[in-house]
Amino acid sequence: MSFVPGLGVLRHYDRAWLRGDVLAGVTVAAYMVPQSMAYAEVAGLPAVVGLWALVAPLLVYAVFGSSRQLSVGPESTSALMTALAISSLAGVASVHDASLATRAALGAILALTTGAVCLVAYVARLGFVAGLLSRPVLIGYLAGVAVLMIVSQLGKVTGLQISGERLWDELGSLLAQLDEVNLPTFLLATASVLALFIAKRFAPKLPGPLLVMLAAAALAHFAGLRALGVRVVGEVPSGLPGVVIPDFTGVDWTKLLPAALGIAVVGFSDNALIGRAFAARRREQVDMNQELLALGLCNISAGLTQGFPVSSSGSRAALGDSMGSRTQLYSLVALGCLLATMFVLGPVLAAFPEATLAAVVIYAAIQLVDVPEFRRLARFRLAELVLSLATALAVVLFNVLIGIAIAVVLSLLDLVRRIANPEAAVLGYVPGLAGMHDITDFPQGEQVPGLVVFRYDSPLFFANAENFRRRALAAVDEAPGEIHWFLLNVEANTQLDLTAIDALEEVRRALEARGVVVALARVKQDTRDELARAGFLERLNGRAYPTLPTAVEAYVNWVTQTTGEYPAWAEHLPLPRNDSR
Repeated sequence: MSFVPGLGVLRHYDRAWLRGDVLAGVTVAAYMVPQSMAYAEVAGLPAVVGLWALVAPLLVYAVFGSSRQLSVGPESTSALMTALAISSLAGVASVHDASLATRAALGAILALTTGAVCLVAYVARLGFVAGLLSRPVLIGYLAGVAVLMIVSQLGKVTGLQISGERLWDELGSLLAQLDEVNLPTFLLATASVLALFIAKRFAPKLPGPLLVMLAAAALAHFAGLRALGVRVVGEVPSGLPGVVIPDFTGVDWTKLLPAALGIAVVGFSDNALIGRAFAARRREQVDMNQELLALGLCNISAGLTQGFPVSSSGSRAALGDSMGSRTQLYSLVALGCLLATMFVLGPVLAAFPEATLAAVVIYAAIQLVDVPEFRRLARFRLAELVLSLATALAVVLFNVLIGIAIAVVLSLLDLVRRIANPEAAVLGYVPGLAGMHDITDFPQGEQVPGLVVFRYDSPLFFANAENFRRRALAAVDEAPGEIHWFLLNVEANTQLDLTAIDALEEVRRALEARGVVVALARVKQDTRDELARAGFLERLNGRAYPTLPTAVEAYVNWVTQTTGEYPAWAEHLPLPRNDSR
């Protein structure tokens, strides 16, 4: 079932999950329909196309997706990128300057091409790229997305037309219109948010968001709130899309491929970040290569059903999770509600106040800010907290795409920082403990007389070669008594570059000039082969040992041969054999 993980989960479904999945599916559907219609309009397409872009992808992801929480479909960033791509491909200044038929055709073509890009990446097994994002980055990313989600709802909770592409532009637009805020809309949104948290606190088993939306719809209808300026969702289009293969004739591939690649990168980044973040909360796993396959198939299915590029929605995933979703069955429930809405329940959804829908999004967004995790990061290591906060700030101040890029760079810089200046230790024997240990951790630990056993806790490569050279020589300088051997524990190394081998040679030469013999311990076969190819192994005169005990035994034998007698201090060392006298 690795190719279709969704089916594998459904085959072993636990009935205890059913209530949460059904409630999550119904609630997400109520939010998903107007949201997807709005995103279609952002992309320059008719509102109904947003619904068409949900039907096939919801089903496809439930079968092929590896995340139990992700909700696929139209998403704000991909919708914006689709609008820009359509205007570029159509050769017009704005997406709305192109004919409706042209826009629809290019939207489907973009979806198919984006899907193809994802499938190529799946075949190339590029899902490992998602592993560049550490847990602090995931926590910070979700917090940043939460802020963007809340800001994106400002217009709906105030009844204003908020403009601007950046957060500060939107906030500035809000401040400039504060005296025009529609008070009934704002009060309804505020009351809805409070009601959601009260329901969570005192009635956590009830479908709070759904009940609050139904109550708000009833209030808007019977209290005549529409006459006071409270906006509702309005008419919901009906009808299913047909399967159509778009005509690629005349398409400029030099513009199409870069646009599809950009949308695919953003879409996969969303899947990776949101999927991993939610999976970590429930101690589940997400297969990133499988996500490439699922995202590719979702986009291809959207393109064939007259949709446009899709990815995953953080707000819908957060909403489903807050309602107790446990598997992709909730997406299938949402799909059923979508189909029912398109044919039967449209008038009910049409009566939902936009302010209450926005309140549900704000409620879900607040759940994304994991305060206990930020506290845990602060207790564990300040650098981890700074990395998380920097990621959140990057997402908020720029946008999701730039924020993701900055997050990757920050993760890589943090990685390089740690491996360029890793922990290092001089090892000795500790009474009552097997093996050799860092003598700074155990005051009762003792070094073998005349021997420095040095462990460098990182693979050696160009970025830490000088750091290693300096600290290795310092370990000898600071050792007590006269030093005869320097034994390097190379267990952390499987691959060495020439810069690292040159650093080893510099250490060997410097210590040889002092009369100190250099040896290696815990040398893996791959490392041995690399040292041999570089000529370094020959210069060690065979002093490369597979384990620490055999290396220490070799030193004891060297002392015995040099002095002519077996050293008394070696009598109690835990060596492989003590009969070599």
